[in-house]
Amino acid sequence: MAGSDHSKVSSVTALEALQTADVDVQGGEGLARTWPTGFAPLDTHLGGGFHAGDLALLAGSQGTGKTTVGLQMARNVAAAGGHAVYVCYEHTPAQLLERLVVMEAALIAGQMAPSQEEVRRRLARGGDDLMSALDGLPGAPEALVSIEGYGNRLRLVGARGDVTGLEDIRRYATEAVEPALVVVDYLQKVAAGDHADEDVRISHVATTLKDLALELQCPVLAVTAVDRSGLDARRIRARHLKGSVTLAYEADVILVLQDKYDVVARQHLMYDLSGAEDYHRWLVWSLEKNRHGSDHIDLEFRKRLSHGHVEPHGQVVEQELVDERVHRD
Repeated sequence: MAGSDHSKVSSVTALEALQTADVDVQGGEGLARTWPTGFAPLDTHLGGGFHAGDLALLAGSQGTGKTTVGLQMARNVAAAGGHAVYVCYEHTPAQLLERLVVMEAALIAGQMAPSQEEVRRRLARGGDDLMSALDGLPGAPEALVSIEGYGNRLRLVGARGDVTGLEDIRRYATEAVEPALVVVDYLQKVAAGDHADEDVRISHVATTLKDLALELQCPVLAVTAVDRSGLDARRIRARHLKGSVTLAYEADVILVLQDKYDVVARQHLMYDLSGAEDYHRWLVWSLEKNRHGSDHIDLEFRKRLSHGHVEPHGQVVEQELVDERVHRD
């Protein structure tokens, strides 16, 4: 039997733990360091944000804004003075930067801000520096200044499913000068050896990401895909995640995104036609699991996906939603 690597195991007496905690509290660090997501009231339900050692999962069907939300959370951490690493298997750093410009411009200029398509057209012309290329687009030049302010605290990684593995993610995480929020977009694409069984591979990735969070005392947020049954379901639940048994066990937080129109109970669609149209403009964020507070909480946030962001202030959903655990609406 191979010996254990005791260098990675922490062992202290309760008295030593108490003394260390006392020093931390007096030093202003507190007992539980958090990385606020920047979304209210989500942070309230999470106990201030993601916690050191957390593995959080962000799930949803295609087109619900998972990359937008994950990138916005990373941006929020960096803009607030923390550090974040965004490991993306779907987009290059240049594409992520483009999204950041659109997001920042919208947060600055609101409804007057340019869409992602407008920013992309300007940047595709070439021949000018960035400031000149974006001149005249409301909020865009200011967005560049804003990104320069926190850019050293946000690392963008263009990953590849055939080569970028768990050790690479660990290396990027340790390059930050302090524990960082590590976002992996997405979990099912992480290179993890020659596991013939996909569930075994996903289990290995999830377990290793959780170990990484504990070792580095940072949170890991992993965007995750849903299985076929989830794509066919009226409402996605934790059991619909690919590799759901291991994912549901390892995760400290499971957050599922869905369009409000798709999950609101039928009576709201039938008897409130004006309200039904407005439901298309909102995303429901369901806390399916939350080790730091209440779970099965449904929050709603207004989506501005064409402008690269979700409005940061939401609320608890007032309408009844479909609950497939009890009945099918």
